[in-house]
Amino acid sequence: MANYKPYPDLQWGDYTLSADKKKLDLNYAYNLLCLPSRYSTGLPAERFPLVIEHSVCFAVFFEGKQVGFSRVITDYSEFASLWDVFIDEAHRGKGVGKQLMQYILNHTKLKGIFRWFLMTEDAHGLYQKYGFKAEAYNPYVMMKVNTNAG
Repeated sequence: MANYKPYPDLQWGDYTLSADKKKLDLNYAYNLLCLPSRYSTGLPAERFPLVIEHSVCFAVFFEGKQVGFSRVITDYSEFASLWDVFIDEAHRGKGVGKQLMQYILNHTKLKGIFRWFLMTEDAHGLYQKYGFKAEAYNPYVMMKVNTNAG
């Protein structure tokens, strides 16, 4: 990995998208992942550091404050699983989620992934724009097969 260059931040209007874990607001991510809500059943706090360490994390900032998050679990070749795609309510409907999806899928270490998975209850339309399709056996599971991988 000597030639690996960090994935650059993306400036998009007043928003900054970053894959740099050092920039993550860990309290924001903790509250999103660990506190029971519509988006989380509540991850035990002691597991939180491992979740962050073993995920490719993405953050969205608005004027320096974190307003979005997502993470990917992957082997960097055959599969990637997209988790916890979240944009704060005040920033929804402005294209921020779409920009985050493009940023994730264009990540230099994730571009060649063969098979992507995600689970969603109500955002099928967003993910279909990026090639994901609902699986017949479970409509909450969506998959994208990249036939151009490798």
